[in-house]
Amino acid sequence: MDQEQTVVTESIFPKYTLNEEQERKEILRHYRALLRNLRTKLKPRDKELVRTAFEMSAEAHKTMRRKSGEPYILHPLAVANICVEEIGLGVRSSICALLHDTVEDTDITLEDVEREFGNEIARIVDGLTKISSVIDTNTSQQAENFKKILLTLTDDPRVILIKLADRLHNMRTMDFMKREKQLKISSETVWVYAPLAHRMGLYNIKTELEDLAMKYMEPEAYRDIARRLAETKRERSRYINEFIKPIKDKLDTSGFDFEIYGRPKSIHSIWNKIKKKGVSFDEVYDLFAIRVILNSPPEKEKEECWKVYSMITDEYTPSPERLRDWLSNPKSNGYEALHTTVMGPQGRWVEVQIRTKRMNEIAEKGLAAHYKYKEGSSSEDRFDKWFGQIREVISSQDTDSVDFLQDFKTSFLAEEIYVYTPKGDVKMLPIGSTALDFAFSIHSAIGSKCIGAKVNHKLVPISHKLRSGDQIQIISSNKQKPTEDWLNYVVTAKAKSKIKDALKEEKRRIADDGKYIVQKKLEGMGAGFNQHNIDELVNFYKVPSQLDLFYNVAVKQTDLKELKEFNVLGDKLEAPKPVKPVVEVKTETENKSVASKKESELIIFGESSDKIMYNLAKCCNPIPGDAVFGFVTTGKGLTIHRTNCPNAAQMMANYGHRVVKTKWAKNKEISFLTGLKIVGIDDVGVINKITNVISGEMKVNISALTIESGEGIFEGTVKVFVHDKEELDELTNRLKLLNGIQSVSRFDTEEDK
Repeated sequence: MDQEQTVVTESIFPKYTLNEEQERKEILRHYRALLRNLRTKLKPRDKELVRTAFEMSAEAHKTMRRKSGEPYILHPLAVANICVEEIGLGVRSSICALLHDTVEDTDITLEDVEREFGNEIARIVDGLTKISSVIDTNTSQQAENFKKILLTLTDDPRVILIKLADRLHNMRTMDFMKREKQLKISSETVWVYAPLAHRMGLYNIKTELEDLAMKYMEPEAYRDIARRLAETKRERSRYINEFIKPIKDKLDTSGFDFEIYGRPKSIHSIWNKIKKKGVSFDEVYDLFAIRVILNSPPEKEKEECWKVYSMITDEYTPSPERLRDWLSNPKSNGYEALHTTVMGPQGRWVEVQIRTKRMNEIAEKGLAAHYKYKEGSSSEDRFDKWFGQIREVISSQDTDSVDFLQDFKTSFLAEEIYVYTPKGDVKMLPIGSTALDFAFSIHSAIGSKCIGAKVNHKLVPISHKLRSGDQIQIISSNKQKPTEDWLNYVVTAKAKSKIKDALKEEKRRIADDGKYIVQKKLEGMGAGFNQHNIDELVNFYKVPSQLDLFYNVAVKQTDLKELKEFNVLGDKLEAPKPVKPVVEVKTETENKSVASKKESELIIFGESSDKIMYNLAKCCNPIPGDAVFGFVTTGKGLTIHRTNCPNAAQMMANYGHRVVKTKWAKNKEISFLTGLKIVGIDDVGVINKITNVISGEMKVNISALTIESGEGIFEGTVKVFVHDKEELDELTNRLKLLNGIQSVSRFDTEEDK
């Protein structure tokens, strides 16, 4: 080992200054760590290949630095270590990780990689290079590239696993980036990469990605929950020990080989619970889950998990609707476990997860572990089915719009339900799927002719939403045809794609009649039926394409009598005024939006608001003091959103190039409308106390006030005009101090509410 490290040292780092000497040692420390992690997987010649990849990458990146100032080579080394240590990948994947940025960022070509390491590694590096180009391009291009990624994913899943390792390291080391870049990358992570990690079975990575994204998108909430978790750690440990003791005794008595421990829930999942259920941190009971991991032989896994479940539910009362049986029906990403929620000591609900060592490795290492245990298991078939479905949808889709990304999320990254055909075959569909989705999942011809279904022997419409365990029989008719409405009834990408294809085909068929009518009309006027004249008519009637022109003529939406306004010159038709091609106009607009972004890198509201046209987003109603970003909207200038706006993640991930860094300036002259929700004990004069604080003490104008009371509790909403977030926070704190007030929280208001 020492001899090899000396060779590596001399070949890459000839002579170094003191500071460079420290960097050299740091780089070699990471390289040695990689070799240590790979130790059990190295075959003859593998060490030499890894060293070649490391030297190649170090040489290619030697002049490059990261934003933090450290040598760039530390990034590929870190990604390779994540691949091996945290995902469980092997030698080839670590070579690809070392080279993942070389083709895009340095002089090394794909041919160089193929010559040195062969076709397989070159193909994976090519897939990783395509993924990098997803970022910072226009939206349709982004979706197009995303399709390429997914095609490579189904061809070789290692591409996406290495990309997830790359994204995880970037998220861990994002402190030195500009704020707007942090927001964009975090949004993209939450929107695409965390769900993808979840779907690949990498729960630890999914959790860390979500937590890191929240650290940048919701810094205050993140810090607050992290602080509270640290403060309650001792009390939580005491409770976990109290909960575990009787179960541990039972398992010991029964002779099980097991581990049992409490695992804290992620900051992101606690925050989601606080938001969804409208509760405070103190009211979130399931801040942790208890995990029981059994060392069971494969043939006894199921039986022993259920035995442990029986022992736990003998000790603590379970909640029947919270039982999740992923032993009988594993998820398509291979996840197997039993989850239940029981009533623990002190009347607190506690989630318990029961799984074996094999299941636990699959839960933590996902796809990589799944292939390790793949000896003909049915869960392997499920993964392959999932890949097959993705491949089918991508290859048949011709759309290049961002809808593709949305369809992909709802179809392939959502949790699944399990439904049955009349013969008892299992079909996996995303949550929210309808009878029509099921029909298309069987065959596109059956979907296109579907007129209804029988679910559990009851007749239902095609829009009926399915639930796990349903058995479905499709009713079809040869007279049925897909309509525009059908797109509202389906969630799967396959169904949407096939419906759009059918609608286009129908439109083309009708348009053929219109084409004939236009041809006759032009020839009757002495003009030729040629491309130039058709383009002139498309511009004259202001329709998107010639297909739309012919279709509108056929369905009598467009009247050809207006063609008299044209002048006929020979066999050429001349429009009243020259029309610029649509492409030019589009490019111009795009250039303008990019230019305005560069000119106004930092917009200060208040002082410079007269110079820039902007409006406040109705979806989140920002007020001065909120963390905000600007979003360039065509024709409307800049729209200002809060960074925690419900639409922020989607906008930043899909339209990152339109996001502009923004900041508030102090301006006490302008007031902004916002809303507060107040809950408390119903008492005489409660309205008087509330209005006295708002109007009397704080001198804040009230726009509207509604109070509803019942059973001794009142709920009120008040819309007020405040100058900034400081004033709103001050008002919220004063209201909380009133006797009988339980909670005061902000809600997003719209002027038309």
